Amino acid sequence: MRIAVSSDMDEPVARVLVYELRRRGHEVSAYGALRGDDREGAGRPDWAWSATAAAREVAAGRADQAVVCCWTGTGASMAANKVPGARAALCTDAYTANGARQWNDANVLAIGLRQTSEPLLKEILDAWFAGRASEEKDDLASIDHVREIDGVA
Repeated sequence: MRIAVSSDMDEPVARVLVYELRRRGHEVSAYGALRGDDREGAGRPDWAWSATAAAREVAAGRADQAVVCCWTGTGASMAANKVPGARAALCTDAYTANGARQWNDANVLAIGLRQTSEPLLKEILDAWFAGRASEEKDDLASIDHVREIDGVA
């Protein structure tokens, strides 16, 4: 799977995230502080630019999913959700990660760097990748409604 990863800070948990995704066999594209070569999202360490760059990769089909990080995860989540076609969920535990995939068909995982330990990160990733979008009528209707709001339906 192709995964765009962004972080506004070069923190140990962000490095572990990239390592863990690659160890699991995913192709990773790095943005923000994880990649320092250009200003428009990739090299700019600001949460708004880097999260938007990663989310745009998903919306454009160049990445299957994204993981966006900032100190609390809220800013990265907010920025990613402004990109039509991106459905970002801030997940602080495995249950929320599974639910975001199951009930919301989330395609962007937002992580807070401040309180996410390496073991917790691995639990969140396990749940995220194990989660599958629900096929329940009400869940599908809600997801379709979000796509309509985005203009992506």
